[in-house]
Amino acid sequence: MNAPDYISGFLLGLSLIIAIGSQNAFVLKQGLKREHIFFVCLFCAVSDAILISAGVGGFGAVTARYPQVVDIAKFAGVVFLLGYGLQSLYASVRVSHALTVEGQVVTSLKKALLLCFGFTWLNPHVYLDTLVLVGMVSTGATSKVVFAAGAVSASFFFFFALGYGARLLRPLFAKPKAWNILDALVGILMLYLAWHLYQS
Repeated sequence: MNAPDYISGFLLGLSLIIAIGSQNAFVLKQGLKREHIFFVCLFCAVSDAILISAGVGGFGAVTARYPQVVDIAKFAGVVFLLGYGLQSLYASVRVSHALTVEGQVVTSLKKALLLCFGFTWLNPHVYLDTLVLVGMVSTGATSKVVFAAGAVSASFFFFFALGYGARLLRPLFAKPKAWNILDALVGILMLYLAWHLYQS
């Protein structure tokens, strides 16, 4: 294996997803609630793997030629983030015992994956990062396959570490009030991201 290409791909992939965003906030919350962690993390990582592979394979040239794809994703992303942000703010001000750490599972697997789909595939920045940026940087690699493998490994490592590592914060969220605060912060973050996306 070409170690330099793998390391370069891994570090690039990690740098693109480590910043807090709507997808990461959702994975963190699912990890804290211990709801479908494995499937949520797997969905995010596999989605990244598909996009990274497409980017390294040259799909970035297609999106550059047809920017309408990104524009459509941008519009859908703004609507999605606004809706989820308002829902989170609403949840932050109402009393809900279902959000306590020991509470029952309140999100079905289907709903969790649909939300994951929205945070991942309705985010135009993910296309710019994976299809365009990763694809462009991969052209300088000796082995594009090894470079892509490094970037994909970074996604699997990060999402599973975030999802399962969230349990370390569980003592902090032993009180329902902590969930209200988290919902408020997530709601504000989603609205900010929607505004930022609209302005971009």
